[in-house]
Amino acid sequence: MRKLAWLLTAMFLTGCSTSRPDPNTVTVLIESSPSNLDPRIGTDAQAERIDPLIFDSLLRRDAHFGLGPWLADKWEQPDNRTLVFHLHPGVHFQDGRPLTSRDVKWTLDSLTNGTVITIRSGAYRNISSVDTPDPLTVIIHQSKPDPGLIWNLCDGAIGIVPYGSGRDFWRHPIGSGPFRFVSQQVDNEVIVERSANYWRTPPKIQRVRFAVVPDATTRALELQKGSADVAINAFPADTVLALKKSPRLVVEVGPGTVLNYVVFNMRDPILKDQRVRQAIALSIDRRLIIRTLLRGQARISESLLPPEHWAWAADTEQHPFDPARANALLDAAGYKRGADGVRFHLGMKTSTDETTRLLSVIMQQQLSQVGIALDIRSYEFATFYADLVKGTFQLAPSRWIGGNEQPDIFHYAFSRESLPPHGSNRGYYLNPELDKLLDDAAQSGDQQHQRADYVKVQQIVAHDLPSINLWYLDTVLVHNRRLTNMHTSPSGNYEFLRDAEVIDNSR
Repeated sequence: MRKLAWLLTAMFLTGCSTSRPDPNTVTVLIESSPSNLDPRIGTDAQAERIDPLIFDSLLRRDAHFGLGPWLADKWEQPDNRTLVFHLHPGVHFQDGRPLTSRDVKWTLDSLTNGTVITIRSGAYRNISSVDTPDPLTVIIHQSKPDPGLIWNLCDGAIGIVPYGSGRDFWRHPIGSGPFRFVSQQVDNEVIVERSANYWRTPPKIQRVRFAVVPDATTRALELQKGSADVAINAFPADTVLALKKSPRLVVEVGPGTVLNYVVFNMRDPILKDQRVRQAIALSIDRRLIIRTLLRGQARISESLLPPEHWAWAADTEQHPFDPARANALLDAAGYKRGADGVRFHLGMKTSTDETTRLLSVIMQQQLSQVGIALDIRSYEFATFYADLVKGTFQLAPSRWIGGNEQPDIFHYAFSRESLPPHGSNRGYYLNPELDKLLDDAAQSGDQQHQRADYVKVQQIVAHDLPSINLWYLDTVLVHNRRLTNMHTSPSGNYEFLRDAEVIDNSR
């Protein structure tokens, strides 16, 4: 990898011509096309990053994962089954229609009544009805207390769509956000423009082109040439080191909450044994991978929640690198080494993302030391993601982006109610005790009581290992110097486009 970094540096410093950028367009490089820009449906990383630029949510998270106003100026909870939101007056969709309580009700109803088919519906399963006593008031009634619901009314989890938006809404999505949708060419680009009637401070950038460039080296060269302006969390660590040497570019790094993990298919006859899953976790040298592959740009995780979160648990079962213990567990599980030293084969499906493929190769080498032969199959992202959603895999690397910033992630990822297509329990993990704890947390309005439940949930998950939490990635933003007022966010989203400004069109 160091040789690769040297070659890239040489290419950047001596072999790249420059391009004159469009003064009215900022080009953001993305790894893959968003699967669906209907915010009720799209759950892949690109959809969840682009949608908040087109759509607004009722609430927004602050830097410390707290709740703040957005479309709703204020809200109250008269009891643990009722939420009342008071909408900001004068908000309009990008086509000029006023945004009212009727649109909020339609958005929520369509998520659960079959208007759209989406795995997001599970997050709103406890909404029994939505009342709209006037155009600016929304009253949400719940069939049972659900502390996670309010978090699913925040940015990244939902966007308010116009009344009547149906299943074909994704073809030309209309929201109330700072940018309006212009066009999308799958596997090529998404174009948005500054909304003329945005209800808050409008962005300074006139147009944004999200250009799909799957290959990381090509993305780096596009930035160096000046034919692209920005990419976030889009490069292997060695490439980031090379990009730092370019006088044209700025590299900004901040703490992140994007979580890399490996999910197990719990229906698999080998992986359903907890000892096997534990042995795999103990066979992965995460500290070595962070130090070498990621160049220190990450921190180890043992929970879905980041350490800064109020519900994070420090006292969970840990999984340090311990191949001797892993071997003992595999022996105890009855998987003896064959003459070739192999106990069994496992298949890992991955996307074609370069860092993911490198991680898979490293895991393949490390697991081989305990007698597990890892067979890697890489697929174009849409195919990989479709197989992940359908549960047609044994092991698969994946990421949580934003969703793991609120504790209801445990329900969405691991509860019986969140089995596909109603949620993201894609490994088909089932644990009645965990479900009871999540239900108990939902019944309580006391945060300390909820935290006690969530701590126990994290302890159960750390023991059962339906997935291996690897690390939280740092947020790494690489941009052209013609852009100023850029800032990173823990979620690694595109919020910087709200404030960024083009200051030098000639560079």
